[in-house]
Amino acid sequence: MRHAVSDEIYAYWRALRKGGCPPERNAVEPGAIRGVLADTFVLDFDPAGGFPFRISGSNVNALFMKELRGAAFLEIWREADRARVASILEAAADEEAPYVIIAEARPAGLTPVGIEVTLLPLRHLGSTRARMLGSLAAGAGSDWLGLIGAGPAVLSTYRPLEAERARRRLGAPLVRQARLGASREAPAA
Repeated sequence: MRHAVSDEIYAYWRALRKGGCPPERNAVEPGAIRGVLADTFVLDFDPAGGFPFRISGSNVNALFMKELRGAAFLEIWREADRARVASILEAAADEEAPYVIIAEARPAGLTPVGIEVTLLPLRHLGSTRARMLGSLAAGAGSDWLGLIGAGPAVLSTYRPLEAERARRRLGAPLVRQARLGASREAPAA
């Protein structure tokens, strides 16, 4: 991962795990992640509703210059990437594994900013198809941030954060990756 926000939220999520299982949704304490709270979000695991934001931090909202609570997570992605992003969310829940997405966002005609999205499944009553904790960290350097909302994000790449665990669960020797919307198989590291 490239951003300190992603590292911190992932370390917190790992500390909450019990027996290798994702933490319960009610185990998450906002005060424990106050330093990155503005960059975090919680999604409802509702594929038909586009995985709506239950909570979205102020920096997440600021990137798109709108309140995202209640909005569909898939709506912040360009149309061509929405099915892939939905499948990444499904994989994170089904594999009980964290994922990271690298993308870029920008207003039309302006310089893109790199974003890193971390997806961390949460359990509720034994199911990981209830909530998803996440973070969205934007790179620095764009003079439009905070002045103009970004358009839909463009997926660049994604990967499970725990490739070894994903391989064991899937029984596969390869890790799935996507680069610029095209999927391919890559040798596991």
